[in-house]
Amino acid sequence: VNSQIRVPQVLLVGEDGEQIGVLDPPEAIRLAEERGVDLVEVAPGSTPPVCRLLDYGRFRYLQAKRDREARKTRKTVELAEMRFRPRIGAHDIESKVRTIRKLLNGGDKVKVSVMFRGREREHPEIGVGILKTVAESLDDMAKVERPPAMEGRLLSITLAPASVSQQGRPANADERGQDEEQTEDA
Repeated sequence: VNSQIRVPQVLLVGEDGEQIGVLDPPEAIRLAEERGVDLVEVAPGSTPPVCRLLDYGRFRYLQAKRDREARKTRKTVELAEMRFRPRIGAHDIESKVRTIRKLLNGGDKVKVSVMFRGREREHPEIGVGILKTVAESLDDMAKVERPPAMEGRLLSITLAPASVSQQGRPANADERGQDEEQTEDA
């Protein structure tokens, strides 16, 4: 910026994007001061380096504003956890599956865990059965990202939302061909 530019010559670009020409840095700085703006080096790697006349404070403000907007629009994937017990009732499983469905629709990953206590730990097959039931009831909208694994006294799987292209797509090519034939007839 301004006097920090240490090259013999620069290619000067005006505020509106038009090329002014190749100038010495002191002459370019004088021109910037006359117009009430700053001389900013935008492409130091080119020959000669490209400098632009612009209000540096406003430039930094707009750049920071763009960065903030980009951070707002970026979707962070949350990892929600839903815990079950080995002796859970069928209706309770259905209720928790509905909650998991809402989380997956929101784009979040869900860690589904079965928590064992005491003698329940001797029967992990009960937990595997519960996890299979949950995964099968959600197979239309989720894929198992991590298979069942014991972590201490928790048996868990991780479900991730299926991609948008997979949701609503026919299961096999035969159905797809039938759909295309019907649209051609219409």
